[in-house]
Amino acid sequence: MSLEAWYIDSSDEDQRKPHRLQPNQPVSLEELRKLGVCHWKLNADIYETDPELERLRKDQGYSYMDIITIHKDTLPNYEDKLKMFFEEHLHLDDEIRYILDGHAYFDIRDKEDRWIRISVSKGDLITLPAGIYHRFTMDETNFTKAMRLFVGEPVWKACNRPADHFDIRQKYVASLQGS
Repeated sequence: MSLEAWYIDSSDEDQRKPHRLQPNQPVSLEELRKLGVCHWKLNADIYETDPELERLRKDQGYSYMDIITIHKDTLPNYEDKLKMFFEEHLHLDDEIRYILDGHAYFDIRDKEDRWIRISVSKGDLITLPAGIYHRFTMDETNFTKAMRLFVGEPVWKACNRPADHFDIRQKYVASLQGS
């Protein structure tokens, strides 16, 4: 199955709901690529021995990896963490997540600053480019298990919006001019 993405409404209702516009306004993989988002579909059942994942990690230089299970029983301060993940922010490095189980959403900004919701589920490996404004939330299942990948040492710092003064943000915005 392909990745599903759509423009979302501005409702303050539970962030874990889909928030699709009526009528739905889907966003294609091609449109996501133009925003710098990359996606691979892998077999999460064999992630420990998957040659495709190994090749991808080698090709992209993803040298660091850990696994996080986001659920109220496994993540200390679950509700506080969810609020923090849902704050609009950017990173100075790419954000690389491989969903091993469960479901969640990444929301990203398009060129006109509108929110796009990307639904990720088991087998989705997604990269958000350094400098893109985004946020993360669970869906109504309240469970996801994800591999976090990094080039080199992990950097956990999120730069909350506004963060337009960062070189990486300016570089990202400049990269959109050509697409």
